[in-house]
Amino acid sequence: MSKIGGIVSKTTKATLLFLWGRSLRLATEPPFRLFVKGIIKAFPTSIRTKANWDAVDRPHYLVGVLGAADEAAREEISEISVIEFGVAGGNGLLALEKYAAAVEGETGVRIAVYGFDNGGGLPKLLADHRDHPDQWRAGDFPMDEKLLRKRLSTRTTLLIGDVKETVPKFVQQTQSPPVGFVAVDLDLYSSTKDALQIFLLSGKRMLRRVVMYFDDVHLFYNHRFAGELLAIEEFNGSNDQVKIDHWRGISNSRVFPESFWVQNMYVAHDIESITKVNLNRPARNRGTLLSS
Repeated sequence: MSKIGGIVSKTTKATLLFLWGRSLRLATEPPFRLFVKGIIKAFPTSIRTKANWDAVDRPHYLVGVLGAADEAAREEISEISVIEFGVAGGNGLLALEKYAAAVEGETGVRIAVYGFDNGGGLPKLLADHRDHPDQWRAGDFPMDEKLLRKRLSTRTTLLIGDVKETVPKFVQQTQSPPVGFVAVDLDLYSSTKDALQIFLLSGKRMLRRVVMYFDDVHLFYNHRFAGELLAIEEFNGSNDQVKIDHWRGISNSRVFPESFWVQNMYVAHDIESITKVNLNRPARNRGTLLSS
């Protein structure tokens, strides 16, 4: 009798596991996934689950910070920096600070947050098409610096001034952990070009692969001859040390692969550091050949 009971128990367990698996797959299908996303957003779940389900206000920031922490763990680095270029009103930086604390708590990787902004809005534009003068003007997106500083925690450092000056100072004078995630929302080609120098200046500190988010690369007016896209192209053509490319495969396992922000995710690959890596591990095996 106990033997029969054991068989029934195993069958019941297998059935429950099968139904659970089917339920999980069903949950990721439209229209059920929108309902499940609402539940995950409303109730306490792991930060990784929230990231996978886009269940936060800025999933691109959370995925970026989490990706940076995962890369740090792979490189056996215990502390990283995450950066927002273009703070403006400060909502993005506050979200970045919140996600950094959550990811730190779940992964154990310590995370420092930095925000770069001109303070008084966009700086003077170039005298040609490259800064999209049909979209922006000097003074757009000013910051209430005093109010924002009151809302930021000690985790976050706000750096005010032209990035052409603040980025070199940051690299050369700040003993910050290696950069793991960078969000770029500077709008202008000229400012973005200056910000990207953070990966090339002498004394730079970065993970071998830095997750990046570019805000203005897939809008109707964007093209590779101006704005952030031109800055990326010129950056890649100007050096052999670091290359910026799309984050390959990011949409493969996502519940909402069609989310607008997914195509805005990039990775800065430190080619120079990657070249110096010498893996010290046993050879991988793809599996034994099956008998005929």
